Amino acid sequence: MGQQQLLLIVLGVIIVGIAVVVGINVFTASSSQANRDAITADLTNLASLAQTYYRKPTALGGGGNTFTGWTVPTSLVRTPNMSVDVAPTVAAQTVTLVAEGTENGNTAANKVKVTMIVGPNAITSTTINN
Repeated sequence: MGQQQLLLIVLGVIIVGIAVVVGINVFTASSSQANRDAITADLTNLASLAQTYYRKPTALGGGGNTFTGWTVPTSLVRTPNMSVDVAPTVAAQTVTLVAEGTENGNTAANKVKVTMIVGPNAITSTTINN
């Protein structure tokens, strides 16, 4: 083989190697974002249930304009998107939901974590280690 052919082979191997590394990085970032979105969707569902409980009269099994007494339904305590159970903190006028994902965030040492604060009329979401 000539020098030009060997140079083209080496150049081709380098380009393929770079393409593989970029592909792995894109897949990892996409996987992390998908997990973050799924956790946010799960917590939004729980927030909706909490707000329903808040608005429902006590005579019908609700909170009567308070979140006190609301619990996470057993089937939603941990979903396939979460690595640990949802940790709710229930107060009279707010519920704070914390969930940890199954994928690593920006730092490989920590999982994606989403905190959602539910009020009577609003839901606020914060992503940690996104």
